Amino acid sequence: MRLYAIGDVHGQLDLLKAAHQRIWRDGGRNSVIAHVGDLIDRGPDSRGVIEYLMNGQADGQPWIVTRGNHDRFLPKFVTDPDWIDPGLSSGQHWVEHAGLGAAATLKSYGVDPDIPRSALLNETRRAVPPTHVEFLANLPLWYLHPLALVVHAGIRPGVDLCDQSEDDLVWIRKGFLESETDFGPLVVHGHTAIDTATHYGNRLNIDGGAAYGRPLCAVAIERGAVHLVEDSGRLPLTPTSH
Repeated sequence: MRLYAIGDVHGQLDLLKAAHQRIWRDGGRNSVIAHVGDLIDRGPDSRGVIEYLMNGQADGQPWIVTRGNHDRFLPKFVTDPDWIDPGLSSGQHWVEHAGLGAAATLKSYGVDPDIPRSALLNETRRAVPPTHVEFLANLPLWYLHPLALVVHAGIRPGVDLCDQSEDDLVWIRKGFLESETDFGPLVVHGHTAIDTATHYGNRLNIDGGAAYGRPLCAVAIERGAVHLVEDSGRLPLTPTSH
């Protein structure tokens, strides 16, 4: 039994396709691949990423895509334009917060992000296919596999999986990253960008910082072993301390 997982994509379609190619070379084209979310924002082709994953799933690829915090922004803007994510400490709107990467996402749909806010909403609604909005809005918050629990940000220690809040599942850092709790399954997550995939024993962070010009991590998870899947082959990931 084997599960593959891919870190935060952030609009990097070429890197996503390359990660899939590495996985297919390692395990074949029918490999089960889980994606930890944050499909959009910051990178150049958020539209292409969504289209690619949607088409793959429609063609029967065994791909699981969980919802990241960034994946909430675009569908919420289209359906509830004044919504501000409660996870944002700045209290700024998605299209006003320069660091969130809304401009790159809008440009990928052919929308000028610098037009007035009222016109921006209308242009976004015109340019973004409803199927893309529905895809992002309906992504699952977690995926439980016999080898791992895949979730975007992490989980609240001591809270049953079914009772976890969405805000924690897509935003949590404090209380999770420093925890040495045995969560039962290995928790595979992204959200917190680091230099490369790192195994902490109870959790595996696979956000290697593709949003910031670093590699998009792909890992192979098997019973008792985790490997980073690179162009040159497999690199074992052994547990390290928090």
